[in-house]
Amino acid sequence: MTHADKGKYHKKHPEGATVDDELKQEILNQVKNNSISCKKAEEIAGELGFSIEETGRAIDLLNINITKCQLGLFGYGETKKIVQPAKDVAPELKESIVSALRDEKLPCAAAWEIAGKLSMPRMKVCAACEALEIKIKPCQLGAF
Repeated sequence: MTHADKGKYHKKHPEGATVDDELKQEILNQVKNNSISCKKAEEIAGELGFSIEETGRAIDLLNINITKCQLGLFGYGETKKIVQPAKDVAPELKESIVSALRDEKLPCAAAWEIAGKLSMPRMKVCAACEALEIKIKPCQLGAF
């Protein structure tokens, strides 16, 4: 979505799409300034037994902004992203990233999986992608 689409996130979904009432209420309880962090969305999904994708769709349908991407890619105010390219990328990390590419991009879910498998912060996987000039897409929450 473009900057012009901000606040119109519901348009990404079919007309008439609905949100589970329990999920809606928990999201609304956690929203501040019409925004919710990626981490909080992940927590809500886990606590209520929804997938990250379902939670992201609900956030879209409620026209709420997602902030503070756990990969450091968006939602950090004026600077937008905070992740910086890694100075070097370990061979095992590079191999994991390259083997998980889909259409020359690394899905967000794959980045999280790699971080878990290699016991490293998610942002470190993203920093490696920045160094390797690999885009991370799509976002599990549907943010970009």
